[in-house]
Amino acid sequence: MSVALPVFLDHASTTPIDPRAAAAMAECLVGPEGLGNPSSATHAYGRAAAARIERARAEVAALVGASPVDIVFTSGATESDNLALIGIARGRASFGRHLVVPRTEHKAVLDPARHLEKAGWTVSWLEPAADGRITPEAVAAALRPDTQLVSVMHANNETGVVNDIAAIAAVCHARDVLVHTDAAQSAGKLPIDLVALGVDLLSLSAHKMYGPKGVGALVVTPRARPWVEPLLWGGPQERGLRAGTPATHQIAGFGVAAALAAERLAADAAHTGSLAARLRAALADLPGLRFNDHPSARLPGLVSVSVEGVEGESLIDALPEIAVSSGAACDSASGEPSYVLRALGLPPELAQSTLRIAFGRFNTVAEADLAAAAIRRAVTMLRAEDAPGPPPTAPGEPAWVVGEAGRTREGTRVRCYLRVAGPVITAAEFRVFGCPHTRAVTKALAAALSGRPLDPSMPAASAGDPSLGAPGDWSARHGVPPEKLGRLLVVEDAWQRAREAALAAARNC
Repeated sequence: MSVALPVFLDHASTTPIDPRAAAAMAECLVGPEGLGNPSSATHAYGRAAAARIERARAEVAALVGASPVDIVFTSGATESDNLALIGIARGRASFGRHLVVPRTEHKAVLDPARHLEKAGWTVSWLEPAADGRITPEAVAAALRPDTQLVSVMHANNETGVVNDIAAIAAVCHARDVLVHTDAAQSAGKLPIDLVALGVDLLSLSAHKMYGPKGVGALVVTPRARPWVEPLLWGGPQERGLRAGTPATHQIAGFGVAAALAAERLAADAAHTGSLAARLRAALADLPGLRFNDHPSARLPGLVSVSVEGVEGESLIDALPEIAVSSGAACDSASGEPSYVLRALGLPPELAQSTLRIAFGRFNTVAEADLAAAAIRRAVTMLRAEDAPGPPPTAPGEPAWVVGEAGRTREGTRVRCYLRVAGPVITAAEFRVFGCPHTRAVTKALAAALSGRPLDPSMPAASAGDPSLGAPGDWSARHGVPPEKLGRLLVVEDAWQRAREAALAAARNC
């Protein structure tokens, strides 16, 4: 039996390749157009491959209002960002060694900047304003006589907030400082005119605009070209800035995707924007939500929402119907709270309980409604599992005693409720703010505690009762990763505190 795949709502991480871009790649892979090496101008096969690349170069340039000669094909926006920062740093090192970079940039910019710091450069790290944007005033205040490059992304990959790059570029050019912007998220979603934007270098990624993975571009304007040192050596390809035989099929797919993005720009923006608005409206009355995107300066199809009172990993786990991210796809596997959201002032537990929903060209109204219903159901369920106050008590039943351990700020809080009759635990319940593994252990533990003696020195009700065990045993029994053992210690602390409270209550009776 086939398992239904979740609805894909993670278009900020990648987009499905448009069939027309895939067809162009297939033509190059199996046909004569892609057979030759584009550098082999002595025969028809090489000239055909070179012509196909130049057609794609013109298509990519047209999308952003650039000249085809300024397009340097790379393996993606990550390489483009590295080439921009490190290439300029190397080329202009004799003029000064200072960069300006916001803390909310993609790691493809942050990591090269940190690398340059280790190599003797100074980086001024900018904080975002309350609305998530990097202001021209903040950039102006950070400029120094030795500043060589400012790198500010066009649209943030986590929140969708769009920066006023034209105003930032004007501030920088007035001080003769070069400007780079990472436009991987905005290209194909927002109109981009390189001249109006005023930047000197601009990074692009094909797979963010329904093209293939593994190819991107850096737009290098004439103002910046003399100062960019290559990262790769060994050939004259891409104006000497990116040595190596170009991947004709990937570049062809990129070109078709860029042409389609230019053709469909307004329609795609209207479509994805309406789906995002529909999702926001459907969730508007759910309490404890914070939308992290800007009210107006934002990408049309991206919704970043932080949810109070639920743990982030459990929230994602409770949404099997939809494929969404808890932040940047590059970082979501780490389990660490988003550094972008932390820079915006969100506490760790709220930053970690954040969903990034990004609609795309092929999503439908029905899928937006499904996402809203799934999120509402998951949030309601998880909050109920951590509801304050004891479980219900029927007339004549003894009151519950409680033990609590952990903190939401640390990612795990557990409340253990016990009901006791004489020396025996008659019922146990847990209220949990924690990951799926923690919740699974507490559900099993609640069942195991019922019917057990309150005093651990007393024998179990049946000789066949298995040992309750300790956190190490629970970890092995439920497949909990070793790095999560500390969360099970919180569970143990809560249950032991509840037992001690019950023993104290029994002694006072």
